[in-house]
Amino acid sequence: MTKFAKNIRVLRNLKKLSQDQLSTEMSIQRSRLGSYEEGRAEPPYDLLVKFSDYFHVAVDALVRGDLSKTDPDALMKIGKNRILFPVMVDKDNNDIIEVVPYKASAGYLNGYADPEFVQNLPIMNLPFKIVGKHRAFAIKGDSMPPLKDGSTVVGKYVESLNEVKDGQTYIIITKNDGIVYKRLYRENKKKADVFIFQSDNPAYSPYPVKAEDILEIWDFVCSINIGEFKPQEINVDSMIRFLQSYRVEMGK
Repeated sequence: MTKFAKNIRVLRNLKKLSQDQLSTEMSIQRSRLGSYEEGRAEPPYDLLVKFSDYFHVAVDALVRGDLSKTDPDALMKIGKNRILFPVMVDKDNNDIIEVVPYKASAGYLNGYADPEFVQNLPIMNLPFKIVGKHRAFAIKGDSMPPLKDGSTVVGKYVESLNEVKDGQTYIIITKNDGIVYKRLYRENKKKADVFIFQSDNPAYSPYPVKAEDILEIWDFVCSINIGEFKPQEINVDSMIRFLQSYRVEMGK
């Protein structure tokens, strides 16, 4: 578990903690922490999970990623759910849009904080200039018409839950449900501690999710529908939603 030893040192230094401070936080002896950082010992599973929860970094990233090889400028500090967010750029320092295909969606829960996992994702370009960090996700199911099963949804990264606007659609990564695309509402209009996840398909009931269970939120930018539409689905409302998904300004 040599990568774990490096990663713990990287994370501790990013938080500007001494070994004494971190060992106190972990309720372990300083010498024990030193043995982990020097690779002389490996932590038991329960302590590994405790490190993961404390630094808000997936266990998979702690033991398989190598954060010491990651450019510190490519790590974004975000909210309380995680301290590190890998940001990939091209040789000209332009943001890259990574694509999370459906077959990789399960692994995303473990690899979202791992630069090596993110670097291995396929990438795509959009026919318009983007500002900010974007990522594309394959969506499963029929809960958000007119999107089809297998459609790809592109989102812009939302840094704070306080930026979420009631009634807008987002791609959300949660601890329990993985990657979902829903319309969000605050349960309490004054606080961002619980959100109601609502589908546009009335066959699916809305459900609450605690803010602490949300790992990432991406603001909807556009969608790419791979499947064909049936003739009865091509109507004024569906076309308006399609155009609005590309932020097309329309008059009456």
